[in-house]
Amino acid sequence: MTACSFTDEFGVPVPAVDAAEMLEVDRIAIEETGPNLYQMMENAGRNLALAALDMLGGRHHKSVVTILAGTGGNGGGGITAGRHLMNHGTEDVVLHVTNSEALSEVAAQQLRIFRSAGGDVVADDVAPAEVFGTGDLIIDAIIGYSLRGAPRGRARQMIEWANSVDVPILSLDMPSGIDSTTGEATGTAVAATTTMTLAAPKHGLCAPQAGELELADIGIPREVYRRLGRPDLGVSFNGRYRAPLRRSLGTDD
Repeated sequence: MTACSFTDEFGVPVPAVDAAEMLEVDRIAIEETGPNLYQMMENAGRNLALAALDMLGGRHHKSVVTILAGTGGNGGGGITAGRHLMNHGTEDVVLHVTNSEALSEVAAQQLRIFRSAGGDVVADDVAPAEVFGTGDLIIDAIIGYSLRGAPRGRARQMIEWANSVDVPILSLDMPSGIDSTTGEATGTAVAATTTMTLAAPKHGLCAPQAGELELADIGIPREVYRRLGRPDLGVSFNGRYRAPLRRSLGTDD
């Protein structure tokens, strides 16, 4: 992996985490301090929708957005973003899920809400190319920081399709297929235009496939980082919920 460090737009260092540390951040929040997983997913999805609206500019009312969602928390965040995009007037939001029958409990709840809001959910056995056409933006919420091995099956199909079309890609937390600790792709991986990462940057975002970077606040209290033994984590968003993130290659974090 090419080493790098991260800063905010003012040049202030922003420490990074590996997959194991981020997993423990989630555990401490969910089991000890809050916020719970529903709250974090809602915060992630709302921020992802705002990032999508920024990428679409003034065209969002007439835009077609395709969301590619996995079965875990990353996919749930993408599904949540779809609802927020519809609420803000995006004309056409099309959702593909790798396996809608295997969604985690929290992600399945978000899918129920999305459907109740009138969202378009494509059948699991229909490939994105069969319904999408050109479109305006792809949201990659297939696999987050917990990648285990090379993407397979429908996840791999979605990634390969997203890379094959000339449409900007917004990835949630990590480009799907990129290891959040090493930055390596063990198989196929999304080449993102922008990645909006959650809570703290991951070391793997050094990978060029991550594109431009944003850091999003999902409500993790600083006490979580203290209990993790990483009080250096946690940035001041200065009244914002999303902030630009810069990478500098060639130095260790």
